[in-house]
Amino acid sequence: MRITTSSESWGVVCRHLLPEPAGSEHAAFLFGNFEPKHCLIRVTDYELLAPGDFIVQEIDYLELTDATRARLIKRAHDIGACLIEMHSHPGHAAAVFSVSDFIGLRETVPHMLWRLRGQPYAAIVVANSGFDGLAWYPGTIAPVGLEGVAIGSRLLVPTNLSVRRWR
Repeated sequence: MRITTSSESWGVVCRHLLPEPAGSEHAAFLFGNFEPKHCLIRVTDYELLAPGDFIVQEIDYLELTDATRARLIKRAHDIGACLIEMHSHPGHAAAVFSVSDFIGLRETVPHMLWRLRGQPYAAIVVANSGFDGLAWYPGTIAPVGLEGVAIGSRLLVPTNLSVRRWR
C-alpha cells in the first residue's frame, strides 16, 4: 500500500512528532481516501494529538484515552475516511515498531477495522533515522508493509523492519 500526502502536511506532522528536544513520544492521526484499485490512500486531513489526548505519554510508550479514540473513529466514520495512526520513537535507533506497539496494534486494529466499516487502517512510526509502516485491509489479520509515502514525485521508503518482525 502507498500513502500520498502534501509536503506541507508531512512536514507539519513530522515536526509535531519529533520536536527538539523530544522528552516523550508524540502522536498524530491522518485521515484519507482509500483507492482500492491502486492500493493507495490519499491523505485529506490530519489531527495532531495533545497531552490531554493520552492516558500515558512517556519517552517509550503512549496510550490514548477512550474519548480520544472514540473522537478519531467518529470523525473518520463521519467523513468516510480511513485512519493512519502515527507516533514517534525519539532517538537515533532505526524506525521499527516496538514490542509494546505490536501488542497495542494486535488489540486495536480489529476494533478499528470493524468500526471503520470497509476502510483500511495503517500505522506509521517515525524516528530521526526514518520511518516504518504497516497497513491492514478489511477482513485481514496480518499487516502488509507500506510501499512508501509519496510526496509529490518523491517516494519516501520505510525501513520495512516491522512487517518481518510481525510474523
